[in-house]
Amino acid sequence: MSSDQQKTVETICPYCGVGCGITVQQGDQPGDVRFLPWGDAPVNEGRICIKGGAATEVVDHEDRLTDPLLREDGEFREATWEEAYEYVVSELERIREEYEPDAMGFFGSSKTMNEENYLLQKLARRYGTNNVDNCTRMCHASTVWALRTSLGAGAMTNSMADLREACDLFWIQGANPGEQHPIANSQYFRQAVLDGATVIQVDPHANKTTRSFGIDDTDRHQHLQLNPGTDIPLLNVVLKTILEHHEDHPEDGWIDEAFVAERTEGFDHLVKTLEEFDKAAAADECGLELEAIELVAEKYAEADNAAIFTGMGMSQHRCGVDNVQNEINLALITGNLGRPGTGVNPLRGQNNVQGTCDVGAMPNVLPGYQLVDDDEARERVEDVWGFEVPDEPGLTNVEISHRFGDTVHGLYVMGENPVMSEPDANRVVERIQDLEFLVVQDIFLTETAEYADVILPATTWAERDGTVTNTDRRVQRMRGVEKVHENTKHDLEILSEIGTRLFDGGDSGSTESRTVPVGGFAFDDPESVFEELREVCPIYHGMSYDALGTEGLHWPCYVPGDEGDPYLYAEEFDTESGLGHIEGVSHTPPAETPDDEYPLILTTARVEEHYNTGTMSRRSPTLERQVPENFVDIHPVDAERYGVEDGDEVTLRSRRGEIEVVAQVTEDTKEGVVWTTPHFAAASANRLTNDVLDDRAKIPEYKAAAAEIEVDLE
Repeated sequence: MSSDQQKTVETICPYCGVGCGITVQQGDQPGDVRFLPWGDAPVNEGRICIKGGAATEVVDHEDRLTDPLLREDGEFREATWEEAYEYVVSELERIREEYEPDAMGFFGSSKTMNEENYLLQKLARRYGTNNVDNCTRMCHASTVWALRTSLGAGAMTNSMADLREACDLFWIQGANPGEQHPIANSQYFRQAVLDGATVIQVDPHANKTTRSFGIDDTDRHQHLQLNPGTDIPLLNVVLKTILEHHEDHPEDGWIDEAFVAERTEGFDHLVKTLEEFDKAAAADECGLELEAIELVAEKYAEADNAAIFTGMGMSQHRCGVDNVQNEINLALITGNLGRPGTGVNPLRGQNNVQGTCDVGAMPNVLPGYQLVDDDEARERVEDVWGFEVPDEPGLTNVEISHRFGDTVHGLYVMGENPVMSEPDANRVVERIQDLEFLVVQDIFLTETAEYADVILPATTWAERDGTVTNTDRRVQRMRGVEKVHENTKHDLEILSEIGTRLFDGGDSGSTESRTVPVGGFAFDDPESVFEELREVCPIYHGMSYDALGTEGLHWPCYVPGDEGDPYLYAEEFDTESGLGHIEGVSHTPPAETPDDEYPLILTTARVEEHYNTGTMSRRSPTLERQVPENFVDIHPVDAERYGVEDGDEVTLRSRRGEIEVVAQVTEDTKEGVVWTTPHFAAASANRLTNDVLDDRAKIPEYKAAAAEIEVDLE
C-alpha cells in the first residue's frame, strides 16, 4: 500500500461508553496503525481523552494472538482453524448430549459489536440455553433492572446534548465522569456548569470530578462524602426533607403534584415507608451532617431541570436495585423526567455495554429487552429465527461461575476475562479449572485464556466493521482497516462458522451470494446480521446502516425514517400501566461491615488511565507510563494509626485474599475507608471483593467489603 493509498477510516473509540469518534489510519504495513483526530465526530467534536489517543497502540502489540491454540498435555500448541473448529463443535455437541444444553454457559463482550453479541446470544439459544450474559452483570445490571421495571427502558433517559443545553443541576451519585467518562464530563457537563449549572456529588472518594468543574468553593458545588453502602439512607433523608417541606409549604412546588397524580403510581407507598424514618440517625449512619443533606435536597427540588447521573458506586451493591429505585423516586416526585435536562442517567462503562444488552446477550431478555418468559414476545422472535427459545431465564455470569464443575461443564467466552473481572477472583480461578471444556475467543492471552482448552485469535476493534451503542443510546457504525495478522478472524466470522457447523450441517462456505437459512448463521457481513437484528429488536427496527451514516441514531427507532429520541418518556412511560413506578425502599447494609479482625471498609473504582481488567490498557506504553502499578488510598488518620507512610508497600487483605500495593496517603478517601482499583493482574482488587449478589439483578457487591492493612517490613 503506497503512501497515497493509506487506508483511513472513521470509527469509535474502544474504551468507555461515551462513543467518541476517532480516525484510524493504516500505513504501508498492516501493523502500522495510527490514531488521528476526527474533527467533526458527532459526540466528541474531535476531542479525545488519554485512553482514546493511545487506543491504536495495542492493535499490533507483540502479545497479539495470531494463530489458534489447542491445549495438549497441559501446554498450548499452534493449530489450524479446521482443527480448532472441529474441536469446539465436537465439544459443544458432546456436552449437550452427555448432559443438557444448560451445561454450557456463553459470555458475550462489551468490547465487541452489536452484531457479534447478537449472534452469540442467538447461538446460545439455538443450542438450547438462556445461559448467556455479559459484563453489565458486573457494572449496571441493577440499574437496568430498576430503570426497566419502573420507567420502561434500561438506559439513559436523556442525551448528553440535551443535558448540556438544558440542565440546571447535576446530581452525580456513585459516578466519576471526570475520570471514567472524561469527554462527556468536559464537553457536556462542564459546559453546562460554565453556563451556571449546580453540581451535587455523592461519593465516598474525592476524585477528578470533584475538582474538574472549578466551582469547589462556591455554593454551586457540594460534595457529600458518605460512608460506602449508605446511599439509601442518604436519599431517604433527601426524600423525607422534600416531603416535609411540601407538607409545610405546598406553594413552593418541591413536589410536582400534577406530575405525580397524572404520570406515576406508588407515591403513597413512599410516604408510608418514610413515616417513621429518623433523618438524624440516617445522616449519622452516612457519616454526614444532616444540614448538608437537607441543603442538597433543597437545591435539587428547586432546580428547574435536575438530572441524576448514576454509576457503579450505586449499582455494585447487594441492594443495587433499591439504590437506583430511590434515585428514580427522587426524579419522579419532583417531575424531573420526560423533558430535556432531566432524568435518571446511568453512565455506561464500556464502549458497547449498552448495545450488548440491547441485542439480548443477557439470560432473561431477548433483543430489545423482551422477556424470555413473555410468551408473545418469545413467539415473535421464534417466528424470525425458526427455532424454539427456552422459556425460562438462564443463569447470570456469576451464577454460571458458581456452578463450574457442578451443573455447568463448558464455557464459551468471547472477549471477556472473568478470572479478573469477577469478585472473589481466587475462587474463580479454582472453579474454572473444574470445567470440562473452555473456549476463549480474544486478541490476547488473557488471565482467563490461560485456562482454556482452545483459544481462537480474533481481530481488534480497529480491524472490523459493525455497530456499537453508546451511553446515551446512540447507535454508531465502526469501520475497520485491513487485518493486521493474516490468520486471525473477525469475531462474527468465527461465530458464523461455529453456528453453521453446529446447526446448518457444514461449514459456512465463501460463495458470493449466500442465503441465510431460517435460524441460520452463515452471514456474509455485519450489515446482514444487523438486518436480521432489526427484525427481532423493536427499538432498532427503524434503523439501517445507511440511516446510521456518520451521525448515528438514538434508539428507540420503531419505524424506518424515525430519527430517534434524544430523551424518553415525554408523554408516558414504557411500563404496562404507562405510569412511572415509585416504591419506597429501606436501608440494606453491606454484607460485610468493619469488625475487630477487618476494621476498614474497602471500596473500588477505575482510574482514567486504565480500563477494567487492563487487557488493552496495560499493554499501552502511554497508559502504562502514567500508572504502572496498583495502589491503595488511605486516609492520613488511618495511615498514622497503622504506621503507613506515603509510598510504602503494604498488604491489603480481606476474608477472600490479599494483594501487595503501594500506599497513597490522601484525604481523598474517608477515615476508615481504603480505595483501590481492579486493573492490575498482579494486585487485582477482585481478589478481595465480595461475591454476594443483589437478589434480583444478581450483581455482586464490589463496592463494600471488610478489609485490613499492614505495612510490609523488610
